[in-house]
Amino acid sequence: MRVMEWLNSMSLPSKPVAAFALSLVAGVFILLGSVVMSMFALGFPGMMMGGTEGMQVGTGMTDGMMGSMMMTWMLGSVQVLAAFGIASGIMVTLGSVMLYTRPAEKPIWGAIILAFSVLSVLGSMGGLLVGLVLGMLGGILALTWTDTGKRIQQTSITLPTSA
Repeated sequence: MRVMEWLNSMSLPSKPVAAFALSLVAGVFILLGSVVMSMFALGFPGMMMGGTEGMQVGTGMTDGMMGSMMMTWMLGSVQVLAAFGIASGIMVTLGSVMLYTRPAEKPIWGAIILAFSVLSVLGSMGGLLVGLVLGMLGGILALTWTDTGKRIQQTSITLPTSA
């Protein structure tokens, strides 16, 4: 009988499952957007244009001095932005996993998820915008989540005894 009382008094450890799931999917989309951006930045053999090899500074629409300088700056910074996007996706994914495994530290992991989801706009087009929205929702849910400590409901059935 003491075992049943002990089991009834136990509470399930609750975890921020919705925030975890949204943030994890957001991290995957941000990483996917980063891969797409790095294919443009570093060139991919299967692409029709061949990446940036066919672009020459000073030709076409970039005839002016400002156009030439802008094109050179953009081509040089795309690799950095693609690497930043990959780092953002890794941080959002890591934040979501740590949020699930350590729910007591939810303000830290929620802030990391929210910050790197917003910063992913720079490096991975916001995870094709889907990662940005899901990451913001997951980060906000993580920051506002509270541990309610749901109790295990034990149903007991009493059978009538007849003699």
